[in-house]
Amino acid sequence: MVVDEPVAEERLAEALERPRAEVAAALRELSAEYTAQGRGFDLRLVAGGWRFYSRESRSAAVDRFLLDGRQARLTQAALETLAVVAYRQPVSRSRVSAVRGVNCDGVMRTLVQRGLVEEAGSEPETGAILYRTTNYFLERMGLRGLDELPELAPFLPEVDDVEAESLEGTMIAEAVAAAAAQAADGSGEAGRAGPDR
Repeated sequence: MVVDEPVAEERLAEALERPRAEVAAALRELSAEYTAQGRGFDLRLVAGGWRFYSRESRSAAVDRFLLDGRQARLTQAALETLAVVAYRQPVSRSRVSAVRGVNCDGVMRTLVQRGLVEEAGSEPETGAILYRTTNYFLERMGLRGLDELPELAPFLPEVDDVEAESLEGTMIAEAVAAAAAQAADGSGEAGRAGPDR
């Protein structure tokens, strides 16, 4: 009750000076007992540790009490960006932007400020900062680990495919611009050679 993040079984076992297996069994037993009794709180294993939560059936009353109507929700852009980071991590902002098709710098800053995403080193080839989701993300999503993410990754385009399409589109746009410039000058190379005759 006094911690603000999930506590690992090992840490609890150390504090209680009891074997880890005994503590793990007691935690599971308590969790099942609280559920069976329909208590207003729940003891859950999330993000690699145990933590008390308000029971879902009581969440509306708790929200009213704590938030008093001031609930800050993530925008659609933030949710999309967070999904790309979750499934592609560690990933750079430019790769997230490539998948989403729009610049995501501001959204990434928001996700970092909210503690859902954090820096995870840099890309060796480019030096770009890489990002990953945090334990707070797992906690807020009610997940024990990233392996519990829903199977959405097959539906996301591969970053290399998106980048190839983007590069191809850029090359086509440059070719069209060059052709338009030549047409404006006359008839291509012949039009340019005319004044030098």
